[in-house]
Amino acid sequence: METTDAFVGLTCVDCGETFDAEAATHRCPDCDGILDPTYDYDRVGLTPETLDARPDGSMWRYDELLPFPAETAVSLGEGATPLVECPGLADAMGVGRVLLKDEGANPTGTFKDRGQAAAMTAAREHGASEVALNSAGNAGQAAAAYAARADLDAHVFLPSRAGFTQKAMTEVHGADLTVTDPVDGSSQIGDAGAAYADAMADNPEWYSTKTFVTPYRHEGKKTMALELLAQLDWEAPEAVVYPTGGGVGLVGMHKAAREARELGWTDELVPMYAAQAAGCAPVVRAYESGADRHEPLADDEVDTACNGIAIPDPGASHLILEAVRESDGGAVATTDREILDAAVDVARTEGLEVGATCAAAVSGAFALAESGEFGPDDTVVLLNTGAGNKDVDALRAHLGEREAAAAERDGV
Repeated sequence: METTDAFVGLTCVDCGETFDAEAATHRCPDCDGILDPTYDYDRVGLTPETLDARPDGSMWRYDELLPFPAETAVSLGEGATPLVECPGLADAMGVGRVLLKDEGANPTGTFKDRGQAAAMTAAREHGASEVALNSAGNAGQAAAAYAARADLDAHVFLPSRAGFTQKAMTEVHGADLTVTDPVDGSSQIGDAGAAYADAMADNPEWYSTKTFVTPYRHEGKKTMALELLAQLDWEAPEAVVYPTGGGVGLVGMHKAAREARELGWTDELVPMYAAQAAGCAPVVRAYESGADRHEPLADDEVDTACNGIAIPDPGASHLILEAVRESDGGAVATTDREILDAAVDVARTEGLEVGATCAAAVSGAFALAESGEFGPDDTVVLLNTGAGNKDVDALRAHLGEREAAAAERDGV
């Protein structure tokens, strides 16, 4: 494998053992815990000043803090997404600034591209020929695109509730798509996970790029925080509100904030806030109860139209909860109506297209502001993890319901 100078291996977050990245490809060989890329920070030849002299071409601008050098990366130009001022939202929220980090600008329209770029690079470096994962939707589409770029065959398992765009583009990119659909109705992410597990058992040579099975998905996504801090001249905002399902991006961003502090680039951690839909909020429940891990929800307990965060059993909830607590952040849940209203309001107030799922960050931030969590001089960053056109049917249907309700109230 060709790796960067500072990358020293993979450390298990559970047992603490460190393994050579050529030998350990996925979960911990000793305890099956999550492996995390580890670095010798004394060997990171990078400073904010050297970064200022680099172009903003992609997330590989930060390759000294990634396992693989830019020249070996499987890349479609992911990263370098805009941080957009939202003065209307700031006024309505009663804070100093609201900024939206728009991950919808990535090649397949979501932040999932960052994780799949790193994971597919690892797969190619390990000599894989076929990759596989289950997904709620966007990661499957991203995996199909990056597998095509890497000349790998991809096997993607999606629940029937995944969006049409994600299903269609997964096939357009040439992946082998399995949509799971049980007899009793629309399938959930757990059904896709079960089908994926069965297929992996039958095809052990497949290389997994599944969340927190590969060590590299969260590593790619940590570049969101590195970009954000660079865009803010290395001054940490008072809050980052993140739409949270599996929490891979939130965990990755918190890791990057810790690295930036370790390297002396920032003085403070970035306070991370997990935003979920009230109809599927296992992380929020765990946070509010003081628990270290979530209690899984049954599939029939999931009651939200927000597909991307309809994750009833997030496997790394302990890392999400550790991140929000260590960073002095928090967790919040809002209703589907509040989330979808927020997506429409952002489109009409700021002109920005926010995914229906991603708007949980917007409605969550308003709920936090109303509870007194933010002050009048605070800078609040909202993570739009995906483009609005990913959820166009949900947004248009909600808009129609909202307009019909307004007309009924007005007696039209």
